[in-house]
Amino acid sequence: MADFDAVWLNAKLATMTDNGSPYGAIEQGALAVKDGLIAYAGPQAELPPFDSLTTPLYDAQGQWLLPGLIDCHTHLLYAGNRANEFELRLQGASYQQIAAAGGGIASTVRATRDASEEELFKLGKDRLNALLREGVTTVEIKSGYGLDLASEQKLLEVAALLEQHHPASIIKTFLGAHALPPEFKDNADGYIEAVCQMLPTLQQLGLVDAVDIFCEGIGFSVAQSRKVFAAATALGLPVKAHAEQLSNLGGSALVAEFGGLSADHVEYLDEAGVAAMAKAGTVAVLLPGAYYFLRETQLPPLALLRQYQVPMAVASDLNPGTSPFCSLQLMLNMACTLFRLTPEEALLGVTRHAATALGLKDRGQLQAGMRADFGCYAITQPAELCYQFGVSPLKQLVIGGTIQRF
Repeated sequence: MADFDAVWLNAKLATMTDNGSPYGAIEQGALAVKDGLIAYAGPQAELPPFDSLTTPLYDAQGQWLLPGLIDCHTHLLYAGNRANEFELRLQGASYQQIAAAGGGIASTVRATRDASEEELFKLGKDRLNALLREGVTTVEIKSGYGLDLASEQKLLEVAALLEQHHPASIIKTFLGAHALPPEFKDNADGYIEAVCQMLPTLQQLGLVDAVDIFCEGIGFSVAQSRKVFAAATALGLPVKAHAEQLSNLGGSALVAEFGGLSADHVEYLDEAGVAAMAKAGTVAVLLPGAYYFLRETQLPPLALLRQYQVPMAVASDLNPGTSPFCSLQLMLNMACTLFRLTPEEALLGVTRHAATALGLKDRGQLQAGMRADFGCYAITQPAELCYQFGVSPLKQLVIGGTIQRF
């Protein structure tokens, strides 16, 4: 007789596995949990016998269970806001013009440097709670609004505190090469050297799970990005990049060259870059919130990504300047309406493919051995999660086998 900690019966499962059905669906399913992991996810008729008198049972009442959602690209820790820049863009100013005038990332850096750890923790917790209420169980948090060792360390330490004091799993990404700080004006090469020197200290403190860079004309060149990647790789850290958002510099191909986890944005990605990503197994992270907020017109090369079978993840890119949206459900809708992803592609993008984009092999699907991270939704079909936002249909959320209370 099987020994389970809890069992969910009368469920429809969107397993997001390759079982031959759309969404990996199992219409008359059951799910069992043991020691924080999924012990069974499959047809209820094949559920192993267990002691129903001592095992907690939950009746899903025909509702859908999906893997815990994963927001694989956020800048969740920051202070201040940039509503003034939003107004300037509506009056005709470009993102590049605002950045050149001292706005953009630099303005958030000033506010974030001035903020205390306590202030950042509270802001971060509020944002995480908003994501949690939609069923998000894993969140990547990037640094990049400090741009000096002390401030970058502060951001990553707050991310680590959130990991300790919040039910969601946190992945900490060092994005020191996000913008040029005022201390290194007109000396990008010097700043890249400083970033490479920050890395060993931050890694030794256990604050870095991955390393990111902003490879763009208003960010850093391919050659400069290569130096950061080389330093990260030497420390055994995986890499990723903001790449091909505003132009095609070849950042995505550089990520692929280093066997990186993901290239993110990728609106200007060309076929050579797509082919390189496919060969390396690098995920394309689509960020429709930034595309929408900046009123971009260049779509990611979706046909090429499908042709080369490059996994496509979807994320919020939550940040104060270009995607001030704390809703992964909204991103699901935007991914379908703006990028024309199918609902199944979009949901794969916030589950299985998002896990791959973070290098996580223990979540993103409902199958035995995976973390018991899942949500129960009062929906008639999985596509409803992409169809509507504003009212969360989440009825129950389980993280690591523990039911969460809101």
